[in-house]
Amino acid sequence: MSTAGKKTARAIALAILSAVVGGCTSYQPAPKAFSEATIQPYRLDSGDRLRINVFEQAGLSGTYTVDQAGYVAFPLIGAIPSRGHTLPELEGMIAAKLREGFLRDPDVTIEVDRYRSVFIMGEVGQAGQYSYVPGMTVQNAIAVAGGFSPRANQSNADITRKINGRIITGRVPISDPVMAGDTIYVRERLF
Repeated sequence: MSTAGKKTARAIALAILSAVVGGCTSYQPAPKAFSEATIQPYRLDSGDRLRINVFEQAGLSGTYTVDQAGYVAFPLIGAIPSRGHTLPELEGMIAAKLREGFLRDPDVTIEVDRYRSVFIMGEVGQAGQYSYVPGMTVQNAIAVAGGFSPRANQSNADITRKINGRIITGRVPISDPVMAGDTIYVRERLF
């Protein structure tokens, strides 16, 4: 092999090595906030559908969705800011607004009728948007998306999650819990 050929081969080998090492340095373990977020009370966000019941008020009781701006449009009282609030907080806010001239002592209860979706990408059978189910793990979510592709890294996945208004990405084992609104990315294995 000529000197130019050896230099080219060496340059290619260095490029491959730096790509492999560069891929290793981008590894980000999940921060502590990931596991803490899964044990916190559920916080509402856009896409959640709520079943709101006002005791003995059939005209007010029904199904409402948190819109893209983070509000629930409720009869008589208008748009209620919902993003980032827990169900008990929202119950209290609606009851307080109804007390301001509409009902004497409103009894408001709220349940999540449908959680916002999870998104599954990467090396899975059918990437896409799927319904979240409470108690879902990364492995359950991947199964819903058609399982792993033949090239998938099956030991862990990257999750992008909104925590306290910040978007955070971290690598977790497939046994970790998923939260509504998560984006799961299954990477390709190296070998």
